[in-house]
Amino acid sequence: MDIHTFLIQLLNGVQYGLLLFLVSSGLTLVFGIMGIINVAHGSFYMIGAYLAWSLTGQLGSFWIALPAGIALSAAIGLALEALLINKLYSRDHLYQVLLTYGLILVFEETRSILWGDDVRGLPIPEAISGSFPLSDTLSYPYYRLWISAVCLVVAGLMVWVIRKTRLGMIIRAGATNREMVQSLGLNIQLVYRVVFAAGITLAAFAGMIAAPVSAVFPGMGNQVLIVCFVVIVIGGLGSVKGAMVASLLIGLVDTFGKVVHLEIAGLKLLPELSSMTVYLLMAVVLLWRPEGIFGRRL
Repeated sequence: MDIHTFLIQLLNGVQYGLLLFLVSSGLTLVFGIMGIINVAHGSFYMIGAYLAWSLTGQLGSFWIALPAGIALSAAIGLALEALLINKLYSRDHLYQVLLTYGLILVFEETRSILWGDDVRGLPIPEAISGSFPLSDTLSYPYYRLWISAVCLVVAGLMVWVIRKTRLGMIIRAGATNREMVQSLGLNIQLVYRVVFAAGITLAAFAGMIAAPVSAVFPGMGNQVLIVCFVVIVIGGLGSVKGAMVASLLIGLVDTFGKVVHLEIAGLKLLPELSSMTVYLLMAVVLLWRPEGIFGRRL
């Protein structure tokens, strides 16, 4: 592998990891702060991709479709929390899994009715559709770099809100002791509603910006959901910093696992076992730190 190919794969791994962080950070917030196991989280990634495709066609611009899709996703999140999710806080995790799994079925059927079952494609916005050259024959798309930059900005805003604002202080306090926050006269229910809406909006936004570089198809959120739970396990429950580190590790391991050839006794191992590399990484981390890299010891 020459230096230019290595650089392209490195950029691909970082971009995939940052996009994965955007999805998994929402799940980390909902799971770690609210204690809700939302197995429908990947469906919001799919919904975001379909919203980007549909709204771009209707509004005529990807850049207008983005804020419209974000607003719709936030509204869906607020409505779901008010109608369904707030009934689950005092329930066993089994009820959470059953209800959110039911939401997967509802979303899939709704998607089928609204947009059909065909695979869709969304063109890259013309303003950033080019690429910059790495060598005489290799180049890297500007849009993928834009995705990485957007993910970094969102990550920075998230850390700032959680660490530096009053809302973030309330969120952290509510995650530690919900009853104490309520006794201080703060509306923890409203805070949880905002957190849930923000979590699914992050997943939907990730689907929106990923749509131009991947096909938009039914069930596209299922695989993302599995990897998101791996991110939480590796990074540590409720840790945004852990989600970032774990996402980047997974992005690099998965990307290089598909292109690096390792021969033992004449057998090329890594390309054939690339689907296992992420889970092997998780196993190694769990053997080292069962609570995750940045998880708190029980």
